Amino acid sequence: MKKGLLLISRVFAGSVFIISGLVKANDTVGFAIKMEEYFSADVLNMEFLVPFALPIAIFMCVAEIVLGLGILAGIQMKLTSTLALLLVIFFGFLTFYSAYFEKVTDCGCFGDAIHFTPWQSFIKDMVLMLFVLPVFIYRKEIKINQSPQDFVYFVVSLMLIGIFSFYVLHWGFPLYFAIALFGITIVIMSFVVGKAVDWIIFGIGLIFSLAFTYYTFSHLPIKDYRPYAIGKSIPDQMVIPEGMHGDIFATTFVYRNIESGEEKTFDQQNYPWDDSSWEWVSTDNQLVEKGYEPPVHDFVITDDDGYELQDDILAEEEYVFLIIFSDVKHANAKTMSGVNSFAEAAEADGKYVYALTASLYDDVDQFRHENQVPITFYSADDTMLKTVIRSNPGIVMLKKGIVIDKWHFKDLPDYSQLKKELN
Repeated sequence: MKKGLLLISRVFAGSVFIISGLVKANDTVGFAIKMEEYFSADVLNMEFLVPFALPIAIFMCVAEIVLGLGILAGIQMKLTSTLALLLVIFFGFLTFYSAYFEKVTDCGCFGDAIHFTPWQSFIKDMVLMLFVLPVFIYRKEIKINQSPQDFVYFVVSLMLIGIFSFYVLHWGFPLYFAIALFGITIVIMSFVVGKAVDWIIFGIGLIFSLAFTYYTFSHLPIKDYRPYAIGKSIPDQMVIPEGMHGDIFATTFVYRNIESGEEKTFDQQNYPWDDSSWEWVSTDNQLVEKGYEPPVHDFVITDDDGYELQDDILAEEEYVFLIIFSDVKHANAKTMSGVNSFAEAAEADGKYVYALTASLYDDVDQFRHENQVPITFYSADDTMLKTVIRSNPGIVMLKKGIVIDKWHFKDLPDYSQLKKELN
């Protein structure tokens, strides 16, 4: 019975750690933004950690993958099981805190691939805890996989990862990653003996996970689960489907009687429409029923006069290029010559080019002059811009509101070549 319990526990815990780590490592910038949300003043009030959100996010992604491999391979179980338990306790604390105090609406446990409510996230962590605890309790009895029978852990794990990859994530990469990782691990176990094998396997897991994390951070996520992924229509995701409704609010009005000074609350049924003896004090809108929120609900672009441009941009039948600077202070200035050349070539070809930012006017003005940016800047929400593309700067190509392509600043295309491809 104990053997069966450990088989199920190790396979489930190890597989979940690997999948969870890979999904978050696919978008470390997004996971770092989520960590910043946890560290903010109105959540954990640990703002001193905000500058380190990205390194912490990378560390946690890599740790999950390496610990998952360690649990499945049975290496250094005292260290592996202890760290795995501490990691689950840490995530359990975060999810319970955000659920109980209603602070963070989505834990980001599986990035943008799967969205959990805070309580669902906490329950998920407690279920994972049930599988990690037996591994921790019987850690002294778990030895490194050496016999062919021991490799059943990898085989069953691959089946579980495969099912999750294709039927939940709709992304085969986690399975392919696991096949390569497990394959090399089995080869090492078969030909290397002694205590060094444990640390070699840890090193292989570390190299694999760091290489993947570095690639997605230095370019763009391999799999984009956000509403601005290539091929998606932004306008289609801004509407409320037929048969559903948005948030329903109850509006109340506080008025003061001019003669007596009495303050009274009215609703739309008893509102003093024609009674001039009352003067307005305040208006309050309270959420009565939470409705459907479209995936794209904050795509608003304004010029310096406050005029909204998003409808014109999304309706344009010609190609439109959005050059996004979520924060000009932290934009990669070394790439600006390439960005400027692209923008000038696109505009010369008759294409619409918009620079979008959430930065303040003075910062934008200074940035434009320092980098000789040849295009006009428009304002947009910081969160929206970071959601559209995980690059600062980054370029997004639209046509009729559909995302045609995206480029990280390290992968900027040559416009003349792009023009040939478009033609």
